Amino acid sequence: MLRTIEISFVILILGVAFVAATFFAVLPSPKQISSPNLRQLALTTLQILDVDKSLTEAVFENPADLAWTDLEIALAASLPSNLVYNLTVYDMIKGSGNALTYRKFHSITNSESGLGTDSEASTYLVMSTNVTFTVTPEKISGTLYILNCSDANGWWITGYTAQSLAADLYNLLSPYFNTTVIVQNTTDLGRLLDGNKISDLAHENVANAVIINTFGEAVPIPAGYYTTQGYDSSHNSYARYAHILGQRVNTYNWTWVSIVGYPFYYVTNTVTFASAHNGWGIYGMRMVSGYGLGCFLRGLDGQPYSYISQSTGDVGVVYFSSDAHYYSNYYGIYPSPYQTATRALPSSIQSTYHTTIVSKVFDAVGNYYGAATFKHTGGQGKGAFTAIGLTRTPDIRITALALLMYYNPIIYKSEFTLTAGERPTQRLVVLQLSQQGGS
Repeated sequence: MLRTIEISFVILILGVAFVAATFFAVLPSPKQISSPNLRQLALTTLQILDVDKSLTEAVFENPADLAWTDLEIALAASLPSNLVYNLTVYDMIKGSGNALTYRKFHSITNSESGLGTDSEASTYLVMSTNVTFTVTPEKISGTLYILNCSDANGWWITGYTAQSLAADLYNLLSPYFNTTVIVQNTTDLGRLLDGNKISDLAHENVANAVIINTFGEAVPIPAGYYTTQGYDSSHNSYARYAHILGQRVNTYNWTWVSIVGYPFYYVTNTVTFASAHNGWGIYGMRMVSGYGLGCFLRGLDGQPYSYISQSTGDVGVVYFSSDAHYYSNYYGIYPSPYQTATRALPSSIQSTYHTTIVSKVFDAVGNYYGAATFKHTGGQGKGAFTAIGLTRTPDIRITALALLMYYNPIIYKSEFTLTAGERPTQRLVVLQLSQQGGS
């Protein structure tokens, strides 16, 4: 009996405590528990309104213009019905000493009593349509030559032709060079290899040039002297031509660029080798295999011709170096920061052929570099070799990035400024939101 009374007292005490706690507890309002992210909603709304520049056009119109009415209708359609808003537009004026001041231009709202203290706001900067920004790159001294030979075929450029790659590279890189020349056939290439200009452009300069081979693992070969002197009869190979190319790169202080795969693996001339093919159905070319790369490097280093092969490495996935991340943003070129390298060059060519890695797009995997520029340092230190040893298909953005990392031209960006008294051409839009029935 006593035990029953004790239990009853405990139940009574707990019940009284629960009622008291419920009575005195201050519970949050449903709005506070499930309130939306008003600041993010405000920013998203402004961005949506300006997708087709409707917001920009409206805020630069006179407040009496119908564009402001259209803007109010769009805001009502974009926001939940339980939200109130205040959209205010400010002129941004720079006075003497570049002091920036904000002057209210116009505002619209759907609230008669204000938005309360629990409102959130986001800002959005808009420019009038007559404002333009220019980016002017520093010009790289020397001529950019892009191989576009109509009498040659490419290999390991699956999905592209050398001609389409040449056009894309022209668009990407020509703004950075004083002069860009398209090498239209192997006859012009032969003239270039002989040290002659091939265009009527006043600023074409053969010395200190960049030559981009757009034909992948194949390299165009001119008929005549180069097919004669470039042929090694004892080995039935055109590896000697690759050696001549290396010598020319050294003599004229060129930067030779291979855009993909195993450099100098084939030579190509669709007339000279009309009936020859690479074993995969691509006619107009002859295989040189790894001897092409080995002989090119010997020529670059001033070593006498010898039938020597240079291997590459299949290292799998390679990742951007820290420099590549930086310059990708700096130049606005955005290839994938990881690629597959099956023809990476070994670091040993630095000691064997007196080169040094000046810039690398990808970090080394073991002792192999998927894309890097090797500058010749032997003798007078002339010539450089940019090798993009990635697997097909080619990504010419890697080529462009590699070259720009090597030459490192400065980007001069125009700065938008307003002088005292100038008509405002930029305005700040502030959208403030609050739920109805604020605290």
